[in-house]
Amino acid sequence: MVVLLSRLPVADSLKLCHRVVDGLCGRQPPCRGDYSATWSLEEWLELLSSLTALFRLAVGNNSSDEEVLAGLSGVGSGGHADTVLSVLRAREEEIRRALLDRTNSISTATLQDFDWQLKLALSSDKISSLHTPLLSLSLDVREDGALRPVTMEMNRDELNTLINSLEAANKVDRH
Repeated sequence: MVVLLSRLPVADSLKLCHRVVDGLCGRQPPCRGDYSATWSLEEWLELLSSLTALFRLAVGNNSSDEEVLAGLSGVGSGGHADTVLSVLRAREEEIRRALLDRTNSISTATLQDFDWQLKLALSSDKISSLHTPLLSLSLDVREDGALRPVTMEMNRDELNTLINSLEAANKVDRH
């Protein structure tokens, strides 16, 4: 609950928000001992979780200032909401990089190169007249320093499914 932030003076909340972003970006997070007189352990954990989620969602969804301030409406007056927003805007690119690094670390495999061929299957051992176009896709995937070839063959429907999935992923990446 970000409303707990209102227990601190605005200057101290600015420092705390910057430390929360530091923790989000893989550096030293805020120390509970510095704030033990202000919040109980449960309140502290709830505040850290709420602030971290707010920063992640605001950057991940590319939220406008109005959307962020609407989410902070419970903080009340005194400039705490503006303080959180100022920290968010000042460190937005740093948070975005941390989120991208976290996403990229899910898999160590990367696409190194690809090649494709279009083939026409004229017949098979079951059907004498097939005339089905097939795409042969060869991927060179680098994983843990080693290059691993991956080859797949797709018919028109499978290729359309792959293209639609890639287009959907591209749309999500751009937003």
